Amino acid sequence: MFGTSKVHIVDDDEAVRHSLEMLLDSMGLPVTTYDSAARFLEIAPGLEAGCVLTDIRMPEIDGLTLQRRLAATAAHLPVIVMTGHADVPLAVRALKTGALDFLEKPFDDEHLVQVLRAALARAEENRAARARWAATMARLESLTPREREVLDRLILGHPNKVIAHELGTSPRTVEVQRARVMEKMGAAGVVELVRMMMRPGDQPRGAPSGTA
Repeated sequence: MFGTSKVHIVDDDEAVRHSLEMLLDSMGLPVTTYDSAARFLEIAPGLEAGCVLTDIRMPEIDGLTLQRRLAATAAHLPVIVMTGHADVPLAVRALKTGALDFLEKPFDDEHLVQVLRAALARAEENRAARARWAATMARLESLTPREREVLDRLILGHPNKVIAHELGTSPRTVEVQRARVMEKMGAAGVVELVRMMMRPGDQPRGAPSGTA
C-alpha cells in the first residue's frame, strides 16, 4: 500500500522508540527509529517518501530545528511532532511552519495510527506528483524554442490570434505549432496542459525558462 514509504521515528528516549516500533509493526506500518535528529538528518536527503514522527524536546537538535532542516533537504516528508502538554505552543509553531500534525502525550494508539496512515498516503501522493513533474520536464525539453513560446501563451489563456500577433506570425502557423505542443506534451487540451505545468504544490504558471 505504501511502497517503500516508512514512518521514521526520531526520539532520544529508547523506551518510547521501542514501544512505538512495536505498535506500528503490529499495525502493519513499516517503521525505522533514530535516537537523534542528527542521525536521521544524515540519511534524510536520500529518502524518496515516508513521514517523520519526532519528539519536540531532544538534546542538541530539537524537533522544531529538525523540521526546519528537513524543509531545506527533504521537504516532501510530512512531519508529525510529539509533544507534552507544556510544549503545545511549540507544536502550534511547528504547524505554522509546515508540520502536518501534532500529537499531545499521552496519545491514543488508534489516533496515532490513523494520523500516520494519512501521512504515508500523502507521502505517496507527493512522490507520484514529483514523478509526473519529472516526466513533464522531460517532455518540455523536446519542444523547440518557438513551441515553448506558444506553450507559455497557451497556459496563460491566449487565443491563437493573440499568440500570432505577439509572435509576429500567422494564426495558421500558431495552430500547427499548438498541435505539435499538445502532441509532444501528451496533453488532450489546454486545461490538461495547464495542470501539467503546475509544479507540485504550486498554482498555474508560465512554462519554466530553463530545465528543472
